[in-house]
Parts: sequence; C-alpha cells; structure tokens
Amino acid sequence: MKKLPKIGLLYLDYVLRFFDKSNFKGWSDKIETVTYHWKNDKDRFIKEVKKKKIEVLIGNIPATAYDTFVEIAKELPNVRFVPSIESQFANKSKENVTLFCEKYNLSIPKTKIFYDKKKGMNYLKNKASYPQIIKRSYGASNYGGYYVHKVDNYKEAKTLLENKKYNPIYTQNAIDLKDSGDIRVMLIGHKPVCAFWRYSGKDQWITNTSQGGSMSYKNVPMNALELAVQASKAAKAEYYACDIAISEKTSKAYILECATAFAAFPYIRDWICQYIMWDLSNGKFKKPHVPLFSWEELGKIDSSLLRTMRHIGFSKYKPSCDGEYLINDKTDTYEMELTQQSLQSDVPKTVSFEDLPININKQSKKSTKIELKKIDLNFATLTDLMSLYGMEDDLAFEIEEYLKHNIITDITDLLEIESIDENMIKTWDSYIDDMRVDINKVNIDTLKKIKGIGSKLAKIIIDYKKEVEEIKSIDELKKLEGIGKNKFAQLKSRLVVIGE
Repeated sequence: MKKLPKIGLLYLDYVLRFFDKSNFKGWSDKIETVTYHWKNDKDRFIKEVKKKKIEVLIGNIPATAYDTFVEIAKELPNVRFVPSIESQFANKSKENVTLFCEKYNLSIPKTKIFYDKKKGMNYLKNKASYPQIIKRSYGASNYGGYYVHKVDNYKEAKTLLENKKYNPIYTQNAIDLKDSGDIRVMLIGHKPVCAFWRYSGKDQWITNTSQGGSMSYKNVPMNALELAVQASKAAKAEYYACDIAISEKTSKAYILECATAFAAFPYIRDWICQYIMWDLSNGKFKKPHVPLFSWEELGKIDSSLLRTMRHIGFSKYKPSCDGEYLINDKTDTYEMELTQQSLQSDVPKTVSFEDLPININKQSKKSTKIELKKIDLNFATLTDLMSLYGMEDDLAFEIEEYLKHNIITDITDLLEIESIDENMIKTWDSYIDDMRVDINKVNIDTLKKIKGIGSKLAKIIIDYKKEVEEIKSIDELKKLEGIGKNKFAQLKSRLVVIGE
C-alpha cells in the first residue's frame, strides 16, 4: 500500500465552503487547508501549497477565479486538482457550457451567442423562433434562475436587453417542457446518485425551487440519466451536475446547464468525499454504494430534515448461497467508476463565435484576452457586479438595492453595507472607475444623495453655481460657507470639474 497523498482543501474568501475535514471520515493523515485571498494573491497561494506539500487540492473554483487558477495550476504541475481545472471549464460561463456541449456532441437547445449587439438584435428580430430563453452568460452556470428570462416576441427581447444590458447576447430556443418541469441530475464517478424534477411555482415559468417551485423524485426518465452520464464522462469530472429538459413533443433530452459545482445535501457531500478517498487510497477505503433510483426513497423524507442528515449509506445485497444463481452479476445500470485523467486537449477552443468582442486585443495574434472595462457602480448592471472577484448573488442584489437610494462617488461608500469589509474593497478597487460627479452637471437631488452633502450644503453649492454660471475649479468651493479644510478634502474626493 502506497503512502496516502497529502490532501489540501481549497477555500476562497467570500465563497461558500463546500467541503471540510469532517467529510473525509476515517482519513488517517492530516488534511491541510489553503485559502486564496483574491487579486494579487497568486504567488503567495502557490508558495503555501508547496510549503504544506499538498499533493491533491480539493475544491470548486468560482467563475471569477477560473482564469487565475488556470495559471496557478501551471505553476503546480505535481498537484492534482479535484475536480480538474479542465473539467471546470463549463463552470465559468454559459458560453463555455455551449462550447463544451458542442465539442462533445451533447444535446442542447439551439443556441446563438452574439458579441455584436446589432447582429444579435437582427437575429432576434428576423430569424429567431419564439419563445426564446435569454440568459446572462458570464458567471457560474447556476444563479438560481435570476438571470434567465423567457421572451415571447422581439419586442419583449428588445426591452429586456435594453434594460439588462447583457453582453454578449446569449439566446436559446425554448423547449416545450414535458410535465412543465426540468430535471436536476447529480453524479459521482459518472453514476447518478440523486435526480429530481423541478416544477415552477404559481404564476411562474422558471423551474427553480429558490423562486417558489417544487420538487419530485419520482419517475425520472432514463434518457435524462443517460445524457447526464455522457456529459459527466466528457468532462472527466469526479462529481458533476446537469439540468436537463425533456421535450413534451419528442421526449428528447437536452442539457440546459452543467457544471462541477452544485449545491447538494450533506450526505451527498459525504459520498463525494468517500469516492475521493477510495480513488486516492487505491481501494483502501471502500467505494460508496449508491443504488440507482435510491433518491425515490430518500425523497420521501421531509426536505428540511433531509438537509440536516449525514452519513447515509447503503449496503450491497448479498443473496443466500442457494439463491445466488438467480441474481444477475450486474445488478445496477451504472457503476461508480474512476474518472480519466484530464488533458489540455479536453478543453474546447474558447474563441469560436463569428462576431468576437470589439475590445479583444487584436494587436497580438496569440492573445484572445478580453480587457474588462472599469465599472462605474452608479451605472453598473448585475452582470457588471457579478464580474467582480468573489461576488455572490445575494451581495450583488444588496448593492443594487443600495444604489437605488445612494450616489457612490468613492468605492469606500460601500462600507455602509454590512456584508462588505475593507478587504473586499481593496480587492475591487482597481476594477472601479473614477466615480466623482461633475459639479457643473449635477442637480440638487443628486447632490443630496452624495455622502457628506446634506440638503443645506447642496443648496449652497447649487446657488453658487447659478451665480457664477460655471464652476471652473473645484478650489472655488473653499470660499463657500460651511466648507472648511476637512470638508473640502472630503468634497474633492467626490466632486470634480471636468477639464480642470
């Protein structure tokens, strides 16, 4: 028996911690933890992994850190990532989900992706069949359905995109769903270990339990499981999840989403870690035995109780000696199996669409890196907010709500939000544009929303501006009543005279 490899659990600040040491019940060797702190933390992170002599690093990588961890993995060639960096390709964006499915000939709805807005709107106006499903493409593939929209005609599509400002335009033919639901399939070692129907809530069309939908574990069709297994094997992923639609008209299965990261019941997380221990120990630890369709029985347990349960296991049926000949050796349709080693060639080419982004660096033929524009938070869409390191859905919605009632002129204004701390501000700072307000173009209502300027001071500034018609230098504010040295320093960080 070879020595057990040193396990490290990968954590990231502000990101849900999927596994912990308690999931690896019985692992005799010390399990390390290592946390990535975003932004310029790559070199320190690599040194810590090397210092702790970690051989297997376990943990999902969020969309906003994917490219960084591609670079990190190259610097750690002797470290095995679980799941592999290659298998997490589809996690990054919906474009990547589409590229992955196209490369491996997996069934998906007809999908079009346009970086050129005019081409996208022309398609939606003249060529698309309706209804269409329009999605925000950037970011992890599962966002609780908040960025997935159904439009029944071009007018609705145009209004939606003008409001959401999604870029690129990612649009799919809507599938006429069988039983008005879709199916979530979870897999470990390419074996389905949990599957359930998701039905939309009252007066809703989207099949998501976080928005009032319901679940059913019964009568999951075999072709949904078969398609999920194909996707899992194509990804070479130790654990995987797929959302699958079944056509009402043809009963054909289509992949809607797929990724290595998925929210799972605690017992499924334990099963994943049992599987990983079996893999890493050359069989010293037993492979978990999970009968197909066992979810139908587990689904009878109240979901609020089921979410708290751990260490659920199944024993294999052992017939009596005189009855053993009646039992087929292969008692299950799918066996849990080891994944193949991931290779760089497994990853689809990331540039395959006819109309690439205008801001791609065209000076270098080798470079296809997209330069991200700096963000003015006052005009940021949810898509913009989700592009920031470590951003989570709930926090993005919280910031969006804050912006409805406040004008941000300095990123530190966000510290008024309880969920945000100084470390997060430092992480985002270089991605945020100059948000100071042009004093010659601002009105009194906007001034009153700026931190440090109340109704009285706003009126003084507006009255002065009317008197002089145009403020030529920010220094002119020094002579106004109520603006001393400290107040002026504060205003100078929030107001600007363009062209000064």
